[in-house]
Formats: sequence, structure tokens, C-alpha cells
Amino acid sequence: MTVAASDPARRVRFNPFSAEFRRDPYPMYRELRANTPVHKTLGMWVLTRHADVKTVLLDRSFSAGLIPQLVTAQAERLGQGDVARIERLGRKSLVFTDNPDHARLRGLVNRVFTAAAVAELRPVATAIASRLMASARAAGGLDVIADFAAPLPISVLCEWMALPEELRARVGPWTHDIRFLLEPGLMKPADFARVREVVEEFAAALDEVLVRRRRQPGSDLISRLLAARTTGGDVLSGEELVFVCLMCFVAGNETTKSLIGNGTLALLRYPAQAAKLRSTPDAVKSVVVEALRYDSPLQLTKRLATRDVEIGDRIIRTGDQVLVCLGAANRDPEIFERPDEFDLTRDASGHLAFGHGMHGCLGGQLAELVAEVAFAYLGAVELEQLTDEFDWQEHSFIVRGLQSLPVAIRSAA
Repeated sequence: MTVAASDPARRVRFNPFSAEFRRDPYPMYRELRANTPVHKTLGMWVLTRHADVKTVLLDRSFSAGLIPQLVTAQAERLGQGDVARIERLGRKSLVFTDNPDHARLRGLVNRVFTAAAVAELRPVATAIASRLMASARAAGGLDVIADFAAPLPISVLCEWMALPEELRARVGPWTHDIRFLLEPGLMKPADFARVREVVEEFAAALDEVLVRRRRQPGSDLISRLLAARTTGGDVLSGEELVFVCLMCFVAGNETTKSLIGNGTLALLRYPAQAAKLRSTPDAVKSVVVEALRYDSPLQLTKRLATRDVEIGDRIIRTGDQVLVCLGAANRDPEIFERPDEFDLTRDASGHLAFGHGMHGCLGGQLAELVAEVAFAYLGAVELEQLTDEFDWQEHSFIVRGLQSLPVAIRSAA
């Protein structure tokens, strides 16, 4: 396997704020892997090799609780008060907890987020995707993001939770506003005010749903979470349950939307692979796994070192922040042959798009199911790309996704 040679004289610095990085982060990742794979900049360590990223994700001494700390620090820096509910949301969310809290919450939630429960949602996702595609066919085209990738995952979650119709139109905008909690360094005073307002509104609405489900439980996600108990009798508190539901939208919607959009763009850029999908519908599972590897929707995640650790030839000290570049790891030539090519025949199962270890994505199976349904419909037609100029979303540095992807429908299978 050919790996790019290291040039010690070349010092590449990680810069996620550049326009070039937003358009295409992979050349920078490639240079960092080859020259400075364990790289300190912007007050944190940046890791780009698959082996190093996986090591950190598996090592439980690297804390996932950094984001709540950063929310609190940013609030203090900006003089923001009354952020107690936001802080609790961060500290009680599976994404940001360490053991023993994480093990307790995960033990309860895993009883509901089972493979069988997710599989039950395939007809739901299929019905929603069918309606969306029928509208696209009638119009002769669609914006893959606005007309398909955005409404599909959020609609599936609303159905799974059996949310009242009057709430469903509000969930999308609420989710979009709360996204700042995942990147507190970007938050300004107005953002804190909006997030605080939305978290209270969203939580109050879900509280009302909980009251109804306690009176009349069903087979929906909220009812199942209410019924979840450990052998010792432990249950989720009302607020914990609300936070689980809220974070399903915050953590799952943007990434699944971006997975569908990024994967569709890859199929457009690799027409032979798109033709393979049209002729072999069973290849849809390969499309999803390769899309996760090739252009990961979640590019970056942070950890905090709680002990001194040697990675590569560098010492990461206790208290150091570590940025693990999932997108870079998934293009590592040590793991994947021809990593910059989109290829449905490769074994891409070693990707780290959902993280790994204790904090592996709870909703990964659901994201894969929704994406499979999406690509089954998008892959059954021949799409024509209507522009070569793409705007990548600017409201996040950790999520990579298109703002729009206009296409025409030229033929149907």
C-alpha cells in the first residue's frame, strides 16, 4: 500500500475556519496525516490518523464531558446567566457523559433503542420517502437537501415519538437553533438567549407529551422510554427522558440529513457507482457505509485528557483538549485502499463516522436505516446535477453538509 511520504520540513497547520477547508477538508487532512499527524494548534491536539483517533475513542480516560464545560465557560465569558437548564441538558446527555452516569443512562436507553425497534421503523421511513419522491417526480426534480434529506429523518423521529401534529412543524426550527450547544465556542449572547428560550419551549412541549403518555401509553418511543427499567428498578427521570428525546433530534437530524446529501453528491460525481446502484438495488447498504466513510457527516469531535498519554511521539497532558478528526481517519490510506475514491465494492466497515467504543452513536442504526431508504428512492432514478457550485453549511464546524443540492430527474428505473 502506498502512503504519502512525510516531509519534516513541511509544517501544515490545521485551520477549520478557511474557505478551502469548508469546501474540501481532505487535502488538509492528507497533509496533516503525512507530516504532523499529532498536531497542536488553537489550544488543542488535532489527531488525523485512523489508529490514533480510534485509540482515543476507545480510551475511557479521555472524557466526553468537555462540551458542557465549554458551554459553562462561554456563558461566563459572555456574562450569560440563567443557563442552568442548558447546563443540565449537556451534563445529562449520553453524548457528553462519562461513567458511571453514562453507563446508567445507556443501560436504560439501550433497552429501547434495539435493532428490532429500529427495524420496525422501515415501513414508516419508506412511506415518508415515497411521498417526498412522488412530489419530486411530479416536479421533475428536487433540492435533495430541502425537499428530501432534511424532512425525512425528522419526520421519522416525530412518527417514532408519536408527537402531536401541532408540534411537528416546530421541531425542525427548534432543532436547528439548539445545534449551537454542540459547538459552544461559536455562541454569542444572542445565541445563548435563543438556545435558552428554545430548550425551555421544547422541554415544556415534551413534558406535556409525557403527561399524556403516562395516562395512555402506546408503542411509541416515549412510551417505551417511560416503561424502561433496569433489573434493580431504576428508571429515567422525567427530565432525563425529555433530554433523551431532545438530543435524538439535535444529534441525529443534522448528521442524517448530511449523510443523505453527501452520499447523493458522491453518486453524482461517480456515475458508474450510481449505475451500479440502479442495476443492483441491494447495493444500497454499501452506499450508506461508503458514504459514511467517504464524506463523513460528523467530521470532528472533542475529548479531554484526564491523564498523561503518549500518542505517536507526543505527550498529551492531563487537562489537554483533543480534537479527533473522524473525516481524516476515514480517508487514512493505512486502512482504506484508494481512500479518496467512492467505491461501493470496498469493505468500508472500519469507518469511524459513528465514533467508536463507549460513546459510539446511539442512533447509528436508525441513521443507516433512514439513509438506506433514502438511497433506495434516490438511487432508483437517474439524477442530473444542476450546478457545479456548492454552498456547504456554515453554521457548524463539526458537521459537514450541503446547504442545497438541486437536481433534475432524467429517468426512472
